[in-house]
Amino acid sequence: MKEVTLFIADLHLNEQQPEVYQRFLLFLQDKARKARALYILGDLFEYYLGDDAQSEFIQKLGYELDRLSKEFNTDCYFMPGNRDFLLSSQFSPELTILQDPTVIDLDGDKVLLTHADELCTDDVEYQKIRKQLRSQKWQHWFLSLSIAERIAFAKQARQQSQEHTQSQNDEIMDVNQQAVEQMFKQYKVKLMIHGHTHRPAFHRLEVDCQPCMRMVLGDWHNQCSSIENKNNTFRLLTY
Repeated sequence: MKEVTLFIADLHLNEQQPEVYQRFLLFLQDKARKARALYILGDLFEYYLGDDAQSEFIQKLGYELDRLSKEFNTDCYFMPGNRDFLLSSQFSPELTILQDPTVIDLDGDKVLLTHADELCTDDVEYQKIRKQLRSQKWQHWFLSLSIAERIAFAKQARQQSQEHTQSQNDEIMDVNQQAVEQMFKQYKVKLMIHGHTHRPAFHRLEVDCQPCMRMVLGDWHNQCSSIENKNNTFRLLTY
């Protein structure tokens, strides 16, 4: 019987970095096959332009996730991030799409999962853009563009995002402590796992006199990063 549950985020897969893609394929063919569940908490792709714009690269990855679920009985879950919020179940029929945030029951422990860009409230400019991009009106407009136009838009947006990130200090780009505490209170949990910030660590804090833990996933730029749960114990792994 499988005992391990895995959590990952922020792979930012794209065809220009085949080494990261190969790293992830090895992960799917090894550790993920031994797990009972795999949770991907956003930004699996550098950008996702819509289900009608799937490249061969994206289709192959969808096939691998379907295979992981059907052949190796690993339940696969995906929570959209700020780079791939247009991804739907058409990408991988065996993949369960989660709302952000979502609370799961993990062997009796309630764990809140979120991508966490919503918690970066100090970055006011980003939050305005986030609200626009998540609106149905904007998404309908974007998906009405040709695929070539969407690619051009995504490249320009990525450049602007990089410039914005470089112009901000580290504290503004991280989660806001009050926003974090409010989410713990709202969902009545003591455990949280998220990505987005690329700052892997376990943070212990106290909320309403209750001990809580915020677990942050790392990115996959230079290594694999995951959180593993086994027998109600969490471990942050980098390899």
